[in-house]
Amino acid sequence: MMSAVKARFTSAVGTPGSRRRKRAALAEQHRLSFDLLCKAMADPALAEVLDTYESEIPIDKQRQFLFANALYVNNLHFYRIGALSQAELYGHLRVMCQNKVFREYWEATRHHRKSLPETSEEFILGRMMDDLIQDLTDADTDEWWVVGEPPDEPA
Repeated sequence: MMSAVKARFTSAVGTPGSRRRKRAALAEQHRLSFDLLCKAMADPALAEVLDTYESEIPIDKQRQFLFANALYVNNLHFYRIGALSQAELYGHLRVMCQNKVFREYWEATRHHRKSLPETSEEFILGRMMDDLIQDLTDADTDEWWVVGEPPDEPA
């Protein structure tokens, strides 16, 4: 009986080795993605490959958007590997939302997020970001650091 319970628990939380492998895979994926973004930021011909915006975006603005994406993905990576709690991620994103170019990037890529499954982590975090931007837009205070409600941490 005890071994069945232990087996279910292990399959639910994973073994220390499987969690290490997952973190290593996430780190490698992040590194490769970041390398590709850096190449696109440095070379306008490569940036064209990532131009999937619904309107015409000048190349300098595209490069800013790629950098904004790199900053956003970097924060997501730290969250996914456990270096940031969801509340800490929210705080970092709230700071990023103070930047006009970042908000332009987020709006320009809205259609990118429409294909995400509603149950995916990326969809849920994107919705959190949309709500945060709306809260900041609607706020009647200059104290942006208190706007919005950080998410409750899962138990």
